[in-house]
Amino acid sequence: MIRREALLSALFDPILNWRLLPGSHPFPGPDGGTCINEAALVAAGLPYRAIRSSADCPPCFSVPLAAYALGLNDAMPDDERPRLMVFVLRLAGSADDAAIEDARTAHLVLEGVRRLLPPVLERAGLRPHAAACRSADDLGRAVTVARHAAWAAGSLAEAAGREGAWARGATAAAAARAARSATEIDARTAADAAEAAALFWPGAWAEAVAILDEAARIGRQAPALGLDDAAIRLEAAKAARHGQAHAPV
Repeated sequence: MIRREALLSALFDPILNWRLLPGSHPFPGPDGGTCINEAALVAAGLPYRAIRSSADCPPCFSVPLAAYALGLNDAMPDDERPRLMVFVLRLAGSADDAAIEDARTAHLVLEGVRRLLPPVLERAGLRPHAAACRSADDLGRAVTVARHAAWAAGSLAEAAGREGAWARGATAAAAARAARSATEIDARTAADAAEAAALFWPGAWAEAVAILDEAARIGRQAPALGLDDAAIRLEAAKAARHGQAHAPV
């Protein structure tokens, strides 16, 4: 994993000086200062817009990919968010037909149940539920076992609260939140499951980015964008914003 991330970092060096931030932004800041979807707009040469949800993305963006990426972008700590930079060149032009978009959503939800929930469920003492999540082999089964895990974790959190076992209760509450998020067949909510899991499992961010990468490989791939062209557009956007900020009134 370390070698792969080092290779990706070297590959994307021309655009890695763009800073990703949570939330939407009317203009890029002097250091970048946008979310992942806004950065993808600039890199592709599309008209800039503030993006508050996947509904604000152009039609050429895959809705589930954009929604999941935005959810991660807004929840990730600053030192984890640069993991998303590899998607700057992969969102514009990724939209596909309804069947492919549904398959992407299903992958994000299913793999979230299989790979993000088990570590936090184990930390909450729910090993049988963690095992059931890992072995879920289709979307329907995954939603069912996540629902059972949410109920069990919620019960543990309530019991721990009555006993004053606050640390145990916090872990169980995080597990319940993650599992509840995973019961919805929705890409944005699947990202919420990653956020909840990351509270007690730092590896959740890297795993969530890997799941997004896999979903992005389903169906139509974004047209190849040259790194040099993307870097020029990103730098031009920063320079333009810097110029506006220092223009005489």
